[in-house]
Amino acid sequence: MEAEESFGEHNTLKFVVDGMLGKLTRWLRMMGHDVKYSSSMDDAQLLSLAANEHRVLLTRDFELYQHALTKGFDAFYVMGQTEQERLAEVSKRFGIKLDIDMNVSRCPKCNTPVKRIPKKEAARRVEESTFRFYKEFWECPKCRQVYWQGAHWTRIRKTFEAAENSLKNMEKKDA
Repeated sequence: MEAEESFGEHNTLKFVVDGMLGKLTRWLRMMGHDVKYSSSMDDAQLLSLAANEHRVLLTRDFELYQHALTKGFDAFYVMGQTEQERLAEVSKRFGIKLDIDMNVSRCPKCNTPVKRIPKKEAARRVEESTFRFYKEFWECPKCRQVYWQGAHWTRIRKTFEAAENSLKNMEKKDA
């Protein structure tokens, strides 16, 4: 299936995600997308949020997916078994670039856009070695979490590489 729309580097989407896709939620937020998620939302709440806020529903619940489509909602059934496969599926469907741009990134915890902060503001909020080694820091203005592109960034890149490989495999199957 071809992506129906293509979204450039700084264009973001609004999603509502069911309780089975918490990790995907965090990835999409880091990629800059506005994602509403709560593991306690029932199907009616998910559909209401999708309708009221014009959000795309992402779900692993096939019955919910079918119900959403019959009601005219924009919904996508996520079938991937791994986070990499799920990222690849969503990337393919919506033309989303598999990358993190800190200029548009959102807090993976609370969904608020993160803001770059002067290094000195991070001094008392991160480990001393982290402060010395890294030059750039970002903060969530809502939950106050501080972020930096540390050693975990290698794991993030590897996840995106694996998702890109999954995406290529999907495209080969479709050819």
